[in-house]
Amino acid sequence: MACKIRQSPVLGELREDKISAHGREELHRIGENMQDGFVKVAAITPKVRVADVTYNVESCLSSIKKVYAEHEARVIVLPELCITGYTCEDLFWQDELLDAAESGLASIALHTFDVDALVLVGLPVRVASKLYNCAAVLYGGEVLGLVPKQNIPMYNEFYEGRHFTAGPEAVTSVDFSIFGEVPFGANQLFSCESLPELVVAAEICEDLWVANPPSIAHAMAGATLICNLSASPAIAGKAEYRRSLVSNQSARLVCGYMYAGSGEGESTTDLVFSGHNLICENGHILADTGCFTDGIAVSEIDVAALAAERRRLSTFFVAPRPEDAQHIVTYVALDFEDMTKLTRFVDPRPFVPANDDRRAERCEEVLSIQAHGLATRLAHTGSQRVVIGISGGLDSTLALLVTVRAFDRLGLDRGGIVAVTMPGFGTTDRTYTNAISLARTLGAELREISITAAVRQHFIDIDHDEANHDVTYENAQARERTQILMDVANQVRGMVIGTGDLSELALGWATYNGDQMSMYGVNASVPKTLVRHLVRYCADSYMQTDEKDAADILYDVLDTPVSPELLPANADGSIDQKTEDLVGPYELHDFFLYHVLRHGSSPHKVFHLACYAFGAGTSGEKYSKEAILAWLKVFYRRFFAQQFKRSAMPDGPKVGSVALSPRGDLRMPSDASSALWLSDLEALEDDVDC
Repeated sequence: MACKIRQSPVLGELREDKISAHGREELHRIGENMQDGFVKVAAITPKVRVADVTYNVESCLSSIKKVYAEHEARVIVLPELCITGYTCEDLFWQDELLDAAESGLASIALHTFDVDALVLVGLPVRVASKLYNCAAVLYGGEVLGLVPKQNIPMYNEFYEGRHFTAGPEAVTSVDFSIFGEVPFGANQLFSCESLPELVVAAEICEDLWVANPPSIAHAMAGATLICNLSASPAIAGKAEYRRSLVSNQSARLVCGYMYAGSGEGESTTDLVFSGHNLICENGHILADTGCFTDGIAVSEIDVAALAAERRRLSTFFVAPRPEDAQHIVTYVALDFEDMTKLTRFVDPRPFVPANDDRRAERCEEVLSIQAHGLATRLAHTGSQRVVIGISGGLDSTLALLVTVRAFDRLGLDRGGIVAVTMPGFGTTDRTYTNAISLARTLGAELREISITAAVRQHFIDIDHDEANHDVTYENAQARERTQILMDVANQVRGMVIGTGDLSELALGWATYNGDQMSMYGVNASVPKTLVRHLVRYCADSYMQTDEKDAADILYDVLDTPVSPELLPANADGSIDQKTEDLVGPYELHDFFLYHVLRHGSSPHKVFHLACYAFGAGTSGEKYSKEAILAWLKVFYRRFFAQQFKRSAMPDGPKVGSVALSPRGDLRMPSDASSALWLSDLEALEDDVDC
């Protein structure tokens, strides 16, 4: 493999081999089209023997070759001073050890020539009669740079200042062993030509634990992946603190963070090293070996998503050029011709925590936000009465539950909640019974107003055949219901509470100037997949407080198919019109919505992620590739075509990281074209290989 490296001009041209502009463009194209921004990474802890460089080099090489062969990792990080061992103490003053370390690094570089990965290993390095604790960055048989540790601990069990000097930030060129001129200094970045979003930087152990870690400057210079070579000893409680520290730093810097810790073989004279390795991404732990394990953490960092998130965050500063932030860059051409194989968890229900305790906590938090928002609006307007259209479905049920909470919060009589059921042509006995039973059980004022006579008169007025069950037939019912709600609100001097949810808003599954309209939409930022869990949480809560009647009604609502009930029921009285048969499964659409709006993911990337999350083409398949692609097209078509409805949506509280308010999270023209996004999906027609 020919080593393809070039450097930024700060130090001058240190390498003769360069990549042509055409080649760089081609590699960029391949990177974008083939792997969706994911990079396979590995943090590993090889076994060592203190001061036995030959053994350590063989152990490092074996670990590197193993993780590359088995996982095809493109960034591999080993611990601090792993070539010699961290616990050599005064042996670091011995030239014999230092000479061996340099030779050992040369051996690792030579024998990883054919490893298409950035490899970071730790060793002591002599520069100008001083000794530095360094990370050597290897690629293609060469040392691309030496990154010295900046913060040298001299407290408690640490005595590094006896041997090592704090490294400089500024990068200079030093003559290093057989490698000739090599960049030396902390402010170095290593950027991938074929995937520009992958920009790697290094810091060493204590550098992370100080008030101003070097990784902050690296991230502001453009680094998206921070690699920490560490030798953090094991003491009670430290592992959890380390997890928190690494995870929080990745969140603060909107980056990937790899942490490789020393383990078996380090001296146990006074300390024990546990080999704790971590891989985090923007606050999420992707891989965690725990302590005293095999010390191999492997996962995939989504650098494209990190770059998108940084673009979204207006307060996240990144220098236009790394050189502006006093960093130099070494460019390499990692091979991303094949799509990165995912092993990380991709949540098929990103809006709903899988853990029972976390899900319950999330439900309580969301309900509190909804109720507080409504209570504040009622207090501001001086309203003591509200009007809600109740159908016996999930959304109106949730809106009623939230309103009850808001009234209780304000100390208002629940009788001020006017629950209006408006049976029409498609209303079933089941939903009708649940609607009136729940309203009565919760203490709301119940009104029943049939819409059939009014709608039939309307059909006569506009000369529409009632037997024609088209969109006019459906929407006339929705608009009649809204008119009733608005007029009743005027009667009682109250406000209409909207019931539509986030998923319906995304798809435009609402009648314009019908159920799309209200005076305050409490569910406007709650996705359908979460609505179900919020209602179940309330049902469980009622059951625990011996309010069995309310709980039983809610459980039956949960078991009822989702339907607008605008078409006549089946002969047996069951629901004929099922929403998901028409627009697609809500769990798919919520998955699409999350990745499109939260991460700005491309259509083909959303498709690939959905295939992976829902097991397409596997024994655990829930949706086929063909089905995912078909519904994804529906999502994009409806999302673009229905923006005009969202542009006129009423006020409502934001509860999560994805929202569609035209006054907040989504400022989108109503006449924007979907052609670019749909063309990306059309390219998948002939090849739906995930």
